[in-house]
Amino acid sequence: MKLISWNLNGIRAVQKKGLSEIIDYLNADIIGFQETKAQDNQVREALREVQGYYIYSSSAVKKGYSGTAIISKKEPINVTYGLGIEEHDQEGRLITAEYEHFFFITTYVPNSGSDLHRLTYRTKWDKDLLAFIDRKNMIKPVFLCGDLNVAHQPIDLKNPKSNYNKTPGYTQKEIDGMTNFLNAGYIDTFRYFYPEQIKYSWWSYRFNSRAKNVGWRLDYFLASQDGMDLVKDAFILNDVMGSDHCPVGVDLN
Repeated sequence: MKLISWNLNGIRAVQKKGLSEIIDYLNADIIGFQETKAQDNQVREALREVQGYYIYSSSAVKKGYSGTAIISKKEPINVTYGLGIEEHDQEGRLITAEYEHFFFITTYVPNSGSDLHRLTYRTKWDKDLLAFIDRKNMIKPVFLCGDLNVAHQPIDLKNPKSNYNKTPGYTQKEIDGMTNFLNAGYIDTFRYFYPEQIKYSWWSYRFNSRAKNVGWRLDYFLASQDGMDLVKDAFILNDVMGSDHCPVGVDLN
């Protein structure tokens, strides 16, 4: 199986750039999308040309904002939406699909904001998300994928010194939040296979950043330890265009 995560930064915008053809090219069994920026009916409309997938989406109360979706070749046993915490579940940021051997959870973690005004809220989200996947992991292995909105190590962004504790996604609180996931036994699959490889998954639209490869690794596939037994490789698909993020994923045995 091939599992993929991709922040679209607007599913309707990517549809105009050939989303259905890109999905055919990716040929994944399950894809988790983040930042659809669309209501559920608009997600289905944007995916109308996509064949052979079950479609699930979670949209924010605020229109044109946030939102996640899962498309799956195999019908899940069960699909649920959100963390079950009203404070967090107004923005369509998480979908859980249960399969025979694992949970596939896709999430769009809140950005702390350019002035870090949401950093305290973001810190609470990280804590509640970890508790949520811990409960799932007691039942069966977990894959958590998505735009986790953090560069965990200096290797994960082009300019660590100038961004540290100033830029959302690279504050110590956010770094600590990711460390808490790893300390709880979840494995950053890309770093497991490629501990020293410099590869990014997001580039600003400004300053020709993607062409210069001035980027950040914000998109992850985390696996529980039992889930890691199923993983044979992890990847970041820098050549896939259409968004300011690129797809990331894992191949399973």
